[in-house]
Amino acid sequence: MTATAVEVHPGAQKFASERGKLLIGGRWVDAASGETFPTLDPSTGEEITQIAAGTKEDVDRAVAAARTAFESGPWPRMTPDERGKLLWTLADLLERETAEFAHIEALDNGKSVGIASFMDVPTAVQAFRYYAGLATKIQGNTMNLSVPYAPGARFLAYTVKQPIGVVGAIVPWNFPLMLTSWKLGPALAAGNTVVLKPAEQTSLSALRLGALIQEAGFPDGVVNIVTGFGETAGAAIAAHPGVDKVTFTGSTEVGKLIVQAAAGNLKRVSLELGGKSPSIIFNDADLDSAIGGAAQHIFFNHGQSCVAGSRLYAQRAVFDRVVEGTAAIAKQIKLGGAFDPDAQMGPIISNEQLNRITEYIDHGVKEGAQVVVGGRKRDSAGYFVEPTIMTNVHHQMKICREEIFGPVLVCQPFDDVDELIELANDSDYGLACALWTRNLNTANKVSRLVHAGSVYVNCHSIVDPAMPFGGFKQSGWGREHGPDAMDMYTETKAVCTLLA
Repeated sequence: MTATAVEVHPGAQKFASERGKLLIGGRWVDAASGETFPTLDPSTGEEITQIAAGTKEDVDRAVAAARTAFESGPWPRMTPDERGKLLWTLADLLERETAEFAHIEALDNGKSVGIASFMDVPTAVQAFRYYAGLATKIQGNTMNLSVPYAPGARFLAYTVKQPIGVVGAIVPWNFPLMLTSWKLGPALAAGNTVVLKPAEQTSLSALRLGALIQEAGFPDGVVNIVTGFGETAGAAIAAHPGVDKVTFTGSTEVGKLIVQAAAGNLKRVSLELGGKSPSIIFNDADLDSAIGGAAQHIFFNHGQSCVAGSRLYAQRAVFDRVVEGTAAIAKQIKLGGAFDPDAQMGPIISNEQLNRITEYIDHGVKEGAQVVVGGRKRDSAGYFVEPTIMTNVHHQMKICREEIFGPVLVCQPFDDVDELIELANDSDYGLACALWTRNLNTANKVSRLVHAGSVYVNCHSIVDPAMPFGGFKQSGWGREHGPDAMDMYTETKAVCTLLA
């Protein structure tokens, strides 16, 4: 029996029916051009509402408002404790509206409303609370100096951490609310002001969060939100001489463009980019747990996750069993819309991304890969593709080297740890790695030698604001989360005083 579809939360429905505006200097305004663009429901392909199409002129206004808020008014005079209280209040308000935000995220992104309820919104609440506490723990150091060219002189030397200034934060569409919190939390805790650009496909939760930011009592201009396209609003933020730092999560290709644009004023840049993460299963693993974990590592959030385990390596003795097991799971996954309680995997974010995924699958087949299960898009409303598993692959294939960002798993066998390390590290990316083994020595060796910013042993995709998150190689610069993240939003100043 099919369960009745979940009804859309009335608050989410009302908010989604309103035209989205920009938040600049504490006021909700239209784009300077008056232009708008549609945001679509990936489950149906239908328009949800129209959103203001911000461009360079709007970014200029937002940066000016953020600069004013940073240099004058109440924000720069607030103590760390006061900033922390505002962040904690924001977390409380967001938690209060969990159901509404989960439904907004489901409408706009297509992910299950259940997943948004137990992961996306609570994780964002947790991030704001973590950085609320960290606001009062930004510390410098004192030093004893011995200066050869100043014999006998004594100095008081210390460092202080200061906010960078105006931060441009550009977030992607796969976890819109959660990744917004990862950027706003540390930036605001450190005392910066922000110009936020959500992904054009998923702007609604950021706009709703803007209303909560106002309700929490943040001064006008501390957080500004400019919706629009990457090549207009995003590019204007990256190149703006009044922006002191850009933080970006998205594709490696766009990350490289941001680095180029930032060169004008040498603004600080942090990047959390693509991944082609390996899932590794050894002979001695608990195979039931490993097979289920590897399937979840790629199919969770429809494969639209930067840490998705899109390359599966299983030791040769268990390779066939692992492929059969993951294929059996894939076959049982029910596709459905965000409000279908029976659905286990939702739609891809857009028709463009759907076509990109199926083109990768077709290209892999032409190069000799074998589709074990899936491989097709669903001929119905919405942007759905079947969970797909491919074998008979090698590392020269595009499907093994490039980030597909969808529910596509490529599988290869390996014989020993040394071969595995070579295979796992044969990638331009180095974001994450998940491995399953009962052997502690094997786990420690792989964890040490694999090129990845996060290594998960007998688990996968674990994130927590206390644990640094970021990648090696072309997976990015810097680390989100933890005290490490505060270094991305502060400047270190050394102060040296000659003592009498």
